[in-house]
Amino acid sequence: MKRYAVYYAPRAGGFATRAGEWLAGGVDLPGLPRAAVEITGEPRRYGFHGTIRAPFRPAEGADGVAINEAVAALAAKLAPVVCEGLAVENLHGFLALTPLGCEAALLELGAAVVEGTNGLRAPLTDAEIARRRPDRLSARQRVLLDHWGYPHVMEEFRFHLTLTDRLPDAEAAVVAAVLGAWVAPLLPRPFVIEDLCLFGEDAGGAFHLLHRHALTG
Repeated sequence: MKRYAVYYAPRAGGFATRAGEWLAGGVDLPGLPRAAVEITGEPRRYGFHGTIRAPFRPAEGADGVAINEAVAALAAKLAPVVCEGLAVENLHGFLALTPLGCEAALLELGAAVVEGTNGLRAPLTDAEIARRRPDRLSARQRVLLDHWGYPHVMEEFRFHLTLTDRLPDAEAAVVAAVLGAWVAPLLPRPFVIEDLCLFGEDAGGAFHLLHRHALTG
């Protein structure tokens, strides 16, 4: 694997199945302005997930075994995060499911995972920094990027489960209404983040679930 990441991914069940069907582009929902397969390309590549530690190249000497052991150790120390539920939200042009009623606990979980895995990542290259468009980051986000390898961590962290590519405003509003009604019956209440999932990126750029570790702290 050329990169690793720590994600939330739902356990097998109705919620995971419905989300997988949507991202696969096989869902034909009346009222969509375009076919699902045309508006889910980017999230399909990564799979249905919520980022906790963004993808990173492993540091010299840090192989998949060492990274997995570190994630397992973190999961054994950290408690599950219980949220009231999930809601479809427009996040600067792309639609995502965002959690309700657990912001402080999510920030604590995110910070612990970022801190606990930071020694496992290789330093960012100039090209990797450029891809984050540092000219568009706030001063604080640039500091976070330099220190932790990603700008949206610590107090800037916002957990979400991406559902679409970036869409024009008018299209996003229509898709949100149609998709929200379709997915609502299977949205978990409460929504619980109960695992740390280690994903790996293959040579072709696809991400795969490698290991799932229950949060038992």
